[in-house]
Formats: sequence, C-alpha cells, structure tokens
Amino acid sequence: MQNALAAAGYPSRVLVACSGGPDSLALAAIAAYFARRGHVDGHPVTVAGVVVDHQLQAGSSEVADRTAAVLRELGLSPVEVRTVEVAATGFGPEAAARDARHSALDSAADDFGCDAILLGHTLDDQAEQVLLGLARGSGTRSLAGMRPARGRLLRPFLGLRREETLEICDVEELDPWHDPSNADPAFARSRTRVEVMPVLEAKLGPGVAESLARTAAILQQDADFLEELANETYLSLVRREGGDAWLPEDAVRQLPAALRFRVIAKAAADVGGQQPGYGRLQAAEALLRRQGSAGPVELPGHVSVFRLSLSDLEQERPVSYAASAANETGDSPQAGPREAARCGKLVFRHQKPSQQ
Repeated sequence: MQNALAAAGYPSRVLVACSGGPDSLALAAIAAYFARRGHVDGHPVTVAGVVVDHQLQAGSSEVADRTAAVLRELGLSPVEVRTVEVAATGFGPEAAARDARHSALDSAADDFGCDAILLGHTLDDQAEQVLLGLARGSGTRSLAGMRPARGRLLRPFLGLRREETLEICDVEELDPWHDPSNADPAFARSRTRVEVMPVLEAKLGPGVAESLARTAAILQQDADFLEELANETYLSLVRREGGDAWLPEDAVRQLPAALRFRVIAKAAADVGGQQPGYGRLQAAEALLRRQGSAGPVELPGHVSVFRLSLSDLEQERPVSYAASAANETGDSPQAGPREAARCGKLVFRHQKPSQQ
C-alpha cells in the first residue's frame, strides 16, 4: 500500500472500493492503518470508503449496509453506499456490472475530492485475467492483464495471493462476506477460479498463478511500447477531411503488422468507433490488398472504412494530390511527407445509426 501510494505521488485523499469480500476488506483494513496514522511517509492522507450495491442478488442491500458499518468502525470517513442499475450492454453481465461499478466509483471520488481509488484485485485475479484472455484469443493489451495503476485507479494488492488477504482479515478479526457468484459456473471467471486454476496447479505444479502474473507484467511493458509507437505513427500519418479520417495506404501497407493493425484501430477510434476485434481488423486491413476502390468494411461503433484508389481520387480532383493536401492543411505543395502520399487512401467515416 505504501509503495502504491508513493508511486501515485502521495495522493492526499484516497477512496477505498469495498464489496465486503476478503480482498477488498483486507485492503480497507490496511488503508485504515494509514488513515489512523494520518500520513504516508510524512505525506498527509485521509481515506474514504464506498460500497457499490449492484442489486444483482437477494439481500445485497443488507450486505452493503453491513460492509459500510465495518468501514466506519475501521476509521474510514466518509463512507457511503452507492446503488447502481446494471443495464445490459451486449458485452455480458460481468462487463455490465464492471461498467456500472466504475461509474459509481468515479462519481464518489469526484464527490469526496479523492485523487486515487483503491481496488482490491490480487495476484490470483491477475492470473485468471491472463487465462481468460488466452482462451478468448486476445491480443497483447488483454494478455497484459490489469495494471497496478491506471489513471486514478490503484491496485496495491496485485502482488498478494488471495489466501494472504484472508490472513489479513483473520489477523484484523474481520468477518468477510463471500460472494456466492464467485463459485457460480455460469460465469467464465468463476469457472476459471474454481475449476481451471486448481487443475493447472495440480498438473503443472505450484507457481502457475505467479507465472501468469509475471507474464502479464512483461506484456504490459511490450504493450506500452507498442501503444506509444503506434500513437506516434498514427499522428504522423492521419489526415482529416470534414468528420472523416484517412490514411495514405502505401504508408500503412509498409508498416509492420503489429503497428499496421494498431494504426487502423486508432483511426476507427478517432472518428468515434469502438475497439474492433481481430476479425474486423483483418477485414479492414485486407482492403490494402484490393484493386481499385473497395469496401466499406463495418467496424464497431458505426464506423465504415473503405479504400479509395488513386485513379478515383484523380478523377475527383483534377489538381495534383500534393496541391490538394496543401490546400486542406495550409502547407506548401512542396511539403515532403504529403508529396510522398500520392497513392490511394483508407477512409474512416462515422455513420449515424438509423432510427430503427
């Protein structure tokens, strides 16, 4: 906890998200220790608490109220229960609950003036996240798992095993609530936790969870590097006309595949789309190998991507491509990178959804 707050720049006011389960209750107990001291490494700190009631189980309000009372006894202040409605999003119940929860946490942090939100995810949660990503055929970003810090979200316990949080609760004489959904085979994460991980530990030996978490830490570094490189590449290539974004196809075609797919995904996001899956990215990237104008390929978030060939562009614009680019951007026709873009282009356009 001390290291996490130090790495975050010693936020003066932090918010603990607590469900009442052993992980988040142990987190609250450790945060309360620093709240009672009033400082971390000499830097003043106060700690608030919030319990999110998803209303997905009978008696959830009683569990939330009881957890809030425990947080107040630990010394957290203020402590509130936030009740949320979990709406269907098309991405599954777990994702919908997570979205509703994070929205409530952000709102509570804003209301309390907190610069950091503490979450109780453990090393076991990280290992399960990596396994789920592997099973779904996800890319580097997903396999990198959860980050110790992302924005104002902090996960101080990513290096602790779940059994250690139970030990903390035992030492602090806390009685955690055990969420029955954690053992419900209807949820992929629960099946991973109850059925898959024990088999891996039994067949491959101890240390599987630590190895998976270590894999996530390594991939986080790779993902960060590729993300930064892809962002720089995208900004150097993207051109805009009205609400569209377009990329010179020759330049995109010459990129290594790892960058090419990321640059296409960034273009889709730039015009208001969502992160495309690998199949949709492959379909969009395949436009680079088509003859003449082609498409559109539909991407999530009502984004269409299509290829305009150079011959079609020259028919539309009698002036030279370089002069046209110069007129749109205010650069001179002699500008090197734009002059070199005499080629077809990939155009990304956001389509307004139909009323139906």
